[in-house]
Amino acid sequence: MSIRFSTKARRGTVALTLAAGLALGAAGCGSGGGDKKPEASASASRTGKSDPSAQQGESEQPLAELKGSNGLLLQITSAQRDSGGFVTVSGNLKNDGAQRVTVPAAVRGNETEIIRNGMSFGGATLVDSKGKKRYYVLRDTEGRPLTTTGFASLKAGESLAVFMQFPAPPAGTTEVTFQLPTFSSAPIEISG
Repeated sequence: MSIRFSTKARRGTVALTLAAGLALGAAGCGSGGGDKKPEASASASRTGKSDPSAQQGESEQPLAELKGSNGLLLQITSAQRDSGGFVTVSGNLKNDGAQRVTVPAAVRGNETEIIRNGMSFGGATLVDSKGKKRYYVLRDTEGRPLTTTGFASLKAGESLAVFMQFPAPPAGTTEVTFQLPTFSSAPIEISG
């Protein structure tokens, strides 16, 4: 009887230890690591970047809202100058309408090189009225525009995180007008 009792006791102790270990492991996953991962993922999907610090200082209020055709709305959430001489404009393209909307092809602009690379925001520009200059979307070495690409339409209520990268205006220039074909224009402030 003592052998059976000690075997059952060992099994019980092992089961209790295993259960306690699993409980501690589950508690550790729920309080620390699990909370941070979705926050970083949400930040990366909004901006197209993996740096969550760009979102931390950003207010909930967009810099500008531009109305397009058929219920399309472009909300500019940031215009960030970086040390490499670029300005990255980020935001969300949303279908505020009740039906699926095809994004107008005009948003990609009319330059042959950009059109050849498919749907993009290649037609976007930043206008510095004080410096009397217009800044066009940058391109990579193969002529592809440095913007969100590969979209065609949005379902009703659907939103798409977008970005466009431009050459930076002079450091003293902080306000520019953002323009995108088929959308209204709006002044935005460059930070950084």
